[in-house]
Amino acid sequence: MPNDNLVFVFGTLKEGFPNFATNRGTRRAGEFVTVERYPLYLIGDRMSPWMIAHPGEGMQVRGQVFAVTDTALAAMDALERIHEPDGYRRLPISVAPATGDTRDTSTVFAYLKPLEQLDAGMIRKGPLSTYELADARLYRPR
Repeated sequence: MPNDNLVFVFGTLKEGFPNFATNRGTRRAGEFVTVERYPLYLIGDRMSPWMIAHPGEGMQVRGQVFAVTDTALAAMDALERIHEPDGYRRLPISVAPATGDTRDTSTVFAYLKPLEQLDAGMIRKGPLSTYELADARLYRPR
């Protein structure tokens, strides 16, 4: 089965992070940044990383890009609960290499939270430009 879905991961699905086992993709070399700025916060008691679907706010977010099969994408969709009212939404965004030719953009999927799900009182940290291992140590799985 071809790896034809490109997914930008910025949080727990990154290589070496808590939910990486669900990410069965093939990593593209290097790091990537969002072309547009997005708010990235640690949210609630679980300290979940939320990138908010509100382009133009926040910062350019750094992450990794993976090519994933339809089966792997379905597993990621299930983890991110995209069909639940309070889940993430898999949306197309543009990313560029973090180093090198930043005009070399790609359209990829990313798991974003709708702005209407965000309550400012839920924000524990951010906005961030990158989700670090120190942040991941605060994360509490569902």
